[in-house]
Amino acid sequence: MSDTIWFRTGEATVFSSADQGTDAMLEILIGSVKGPAGNAFANLMGQTEGHTRMFAMRACNQQVRPATIMVPKVTIKSTAYVNLLGGPVQSAIADGVLDSVIAGVIPANLANDLCIIVMVWIAPDCAADPEVDRKDLYRTNYEAMKLAISRAMNNSPSIEELTANRHKIFHEMYDPETGESQW
Repeated sequence: MSDTIWFRTGEATVFSSADQGTDAMLEILIGSVKGPAGNAFANLMGQTEGHTRMFAMRACNQQVRPATIMVPKVTIKSTAYVNLLGGPVQSAIADGVLDSVIAGVIPANLANDLCIIVMVWIAPDCAADPEVDRKDLYRTNYEAMKLAISRAMNNSPSIEELTANRHKIFHEMYDPETGESQW
């Protein structure tokens, strides 16, 4: 059995305080730079109009390790959205990665051998609000990143948990019994 981390996925949703629209809904892929995750990472290096990708940076000249690339889930249509993505969200994701290494969730000796792809969602209403709570946007994305990494590294939820909850837990945006949103 290999100790190489080839392909692990995780997700996390952290809701805003006081219904501000600063919810974080991150989905990640972690894996070896020499495997399929590394190949996907390299293929994301190009830019596509409306889908600006960027590395997770803690500050200028402080790219986080493992190398992490952020990919927006929606088409970016405003400078305000880019400023949130490249400001509090980028900082939160980078800090979440680094703190996961510090806590040992990601082995420090693998920090240069792994890469992370994180799909990021920012509510369009959030980007349109000049009074958006940037601290809460940081908080939700920081917590979501740490939780998604932990889930990926621990293969959570397990197949046993998923099987046990198959008819107990439903997607928040769709109730299979009524066919409607639960929100």
